Amino acid sequence: MTDGTHGGSGQDGDGIQWFAEIGRPGAGRSPRGGPDPDGEPGGVVFARGITPEELARRMGADPATATEPISDAEIRGLDIEVYRPGDDGDGVIRVGTCAGWSFAIEYGDSTGGELLTEIARDGAEVVHFRPMPEQRPALLDYARDGAVLCGFGLGEERWRWGQEPDLLVPDLVAAGVLEADGVTSCASGREADGAARRRSLGAVERRFGLSLPRAALGGGLRLPAYAVRGTPGMVLR
Repeated sequence: MTDGTHGGSGQDGDGIQWFAEIGRPGAGRSPRGGPDPDGEPGGVVFARGITPEELARRMGADPATATEPISDAEIRGLDIEVYRPGDDGDGVIRVGTCAGWSFAIEYGDSTGGELLTEIARDGAEVVHFRPMPEQRPALLDYARDGAVLCGFGLGEERWRWGQEPDLLVPDLVAAGVLEADGVTSCASGREADGAARRRSLGAVERRFGLSLPRAALGGGLRLPAYAVRGTPGMVLR
């Protein structure tokens, strides 16, 4: 499909374990500060209970200003300044649906992290993934009804936050991420970092039925884009 819509069960799309490949050190920015040629995102926001258009609005977009559907590669044709001294950088998102969740792929100085509780108001559920290429670990947060319930860093699952920090511990234990005490890591010193991250992402994927087509990043899946911060040029050059 090319319209950004993937309906049905959590088996649609490609899951989210492949997110372990996103945000390798040094990726995510070009020399001028915009998205790099690999199309690395600044994050992915999943929201259940609201449409993609409402997700864009809660992240700061004017719903009437969507672009024509564009690919991940075409984002590089937009005039995005991630850092602007003395002012906001530019933030852009591409939105769609998959497996019963709306999603927003973030580029530049986006708003998903700081507006997480706003996105999750009025009964909406939100899962936010941030690859954090410049300062590991990658971060996962789950919010509902205007509150962050739990969050942790991939590879640092013993350190958790939120109103219910242990909410996902049974899932992490079942996935072989944590021992039954909820503190001790199951990973051995010989295990590849990516394998451990995939197990953690798999636990979250199964708990919430999350999925995103790989074609949304670096592929041909075209999605409408919105400006959510700053003054990006939203016309393809």
